[in-house]
Amino acid sequence: MASNRELSLFQLSGEPYDIGYRLGEIARPVFAGYMEQSSAWRAVRLWRGAPFVQMLRDAARADFPALLAELDGMAAGLGWSAEDVFLWNCRGELIHHAPDGCTTLAAVEGDARFIAHNEDGDPFLRERCALVEVRPAGKPGFVSFYYPGSLPGHTFAANRAGIAQAINNLRIRKPSAGVPRMILARAVLDAGSLDEALQTLRSVPAASGFHHTLGCAGDTRLFSVEASARRCSVQSVSTLSGHANHMTHPGCEAEAQIVTDSSRDRQLRVDALLPALASPLQPAALLDVLHDRAPSGLPIYRDDPLDPGDENTLATALFDIGSAGVSMRVYRQGHCEFDTFIARSASGPTGA
Repeated sequence: MASNRELSLFQLSGEPYDIGYRLGEIARPVFAGYMEQSSAWRAVRLWRGAPFVQMLRDAARADFPALLAELDGMAAGLGWSAEDVFLWNCRGELIHHAPDGCTTLAAVEGDARFIAHNEDGDPFLRERCALVEVRPAGKPGFVSFYYPGSLPGHTFAANRAGIAQAINNLRIRKPSAGVPRMILARAVLDAGSLDEALQTLRSVPAASGFHHTLGCAGDTRLFSVEASARRCSVQSVSTLSGHANHMTHPGCEAEAQIVTDSSRDRQLRVDALLPALASPLQPAALLDVLHDRAPSGLPIYRDDPLDPGDENTLATALFDIGSAGVSMRVYRQGHCEFDTFIARSASGPTGA
């Protein structure tokens, strides 16, 4: 996982701990350097030994023991303590300004459905992330963008049940003693249908919050979901929708959140650009929106080393959701570096 110009794909399979161990091994060459320069980690590690962190771990163990085993395996593969790796994967619950941004677009055009997503994160991670193809025993399996040392699923991914998911950070001011959001996002990738994914988000108590954009091969529906500690708001996307890093669904005003200048500017710019897209919609137009640098304000596409949120666009994903599966393309700096079709399988894992 050393820095290079190509986006590598790693294949993993087996039991949860084994998968986690391999994820840790993949990340090990860059993880210590990543943490050493991370202001977020300096803030998160102050929570070592806190009772609230133990509550988060207990909640994760109660609902998703296999994913906790995956995290513990990751820690072993990294050569780090399980406590510290769990802390890092709870950064959204422990600090307000975790450097995980993102902008997501969703579109329905006739029978076609698209999800397009900018993955914004710590600029240190440019050319230090990877793609992983994970085949857990007894689960559908998935292909996901992978931050070193973080559970896959909190970025963008598609599984072999046909589910495509893109995640946006929400900055919730008052977390609860529930399941950490990164574990919840990873759990969605084990779902066998869109309804099962929604049921997971609606029924499991969340510790903080993420925005999930969800679609599924063979299912005509597309959803925008704000799943937070206080509520789970599900909106159907009928034409075009865009979401940055703060809650916008009706009722969100009842939950305290932080709206950064970047998130506000990106949401305003998306809301201005989407209605102007020509019909019939071309997926390239969605990419153009995500690569927009804005005539004023802070841009959707983020490559400024002095970005006020300390975030840069690490990759852009485009999902074309059809009846038989999901086409997944990943771009960096405007170039397509990964292109695959993930066939929907009702009977079990198949090759991507």
